[in-house]
Amino acid sequence: MAYIVTLTLNPTVDKSTTTGQIIPDQKLRCAPPKFEPGGGGINVSRALKRLGAESTAIFPVGGHTGLLLQELLSKEDILQQPVVTVGRTRENFIVVDASTGQQYRFGMPGTELAEVEQQQVLTTLRNLPGNPDFLVISGSIPPGVEPEFLVRIVQAAKARGVKVVIDTSGPALHRLLDEGVYLAKPNVGELSRMANIDELDNAAIAQTARALVQEGKCEIVVTSLGPQGACVVTRDLIDHVPAPAVKKRSTVGAGDSMVAGLVYGLTTGLSVRETVRLGVACGTAATMNPGTELFRKEDATRLYHWLLQNTMLSSAA
Repeated sequence: MAYIVTLTLNPTVDKSTTTGQIIPDQKLRCAPPKFEPGGGGINVSRALKRLGAESTAIFPVGGHTGLLLQELLSKEDILQQPVVTVGRTRENFIVVDASTGQQYRFGMPGTELAEVEQQQVLTTLRNLPGNPDFLVISGSIPPGVEPEFLVRIVQAAKARGVKVVIDTSGPALHRLLDEGVYLAKPNVGELSRMANIDELDNAAIAQTARALVQEGKCEIVVTSLGPQGACVVTRDLIDHVPAPAVKKRSTVGAGDSMVAGLVYGLTTGLSVRETVRLGVACGTAATMNPGTELFRKEDATRLYHWLLQNTMLSSAA
């Protein structure tokens, strides 16, 4: 069994509810709220659990919201190593308008992660028992954290032979790619900004990702294309994988579910082609559920086999 660690620097508790119709200046009656753990790496750990893989989630945590976050993760049997902080863990708010099915997502800013707390996170990672096979760094960056802090984490991981997977954005993404990682999962907008091009077609997506690989910035680039699926590029492979058509209810956690599918595939001996199809299947399956429920394993498995049957043959041809 692979040893997987996830790092979430800006975790959250996702609070979701439904109301009959969202109308300005009216008192809106809502369904009882649902609370779920959230944040990039935390969702990756939750999704890996659904696939049958254990992982250890590392994240800063503080205040009563932080206690709730730990409690919610314990209920899902997620292994965790929280780093206690002064600032309170943030809470996001999600409302579904039942009359239209539209979802409104309110993301709150994280509290500042002080330098001493950042050092505690780094110490926790360095003191892990044994060497992880994979370190997944995923999610937004809280105030007070500079990209160089993430570089220190990547350098320490690589020195121990750990394969680093990143799913972040902005300056942090660019700096970590300059440092060099094993796998990066940008979306097409992030890849466009790196190429300084407003829009990328399929050929340009592959070309831009291939340049990252050739420059030694990562070994595998999986570009998320949203409802169009994903494009995976390595030194020896360019493969576009379409997403299956499903009825979408929420996109929350779809990207994190894709990352979990990718990591699971890489740790269980799947080929890169098979791995990216599992990632797309998990991401697509997550959109089939409301709120922040991520995916059901049976949905992901069914979509994965459909992708194998319907796209592997055409890719081989």
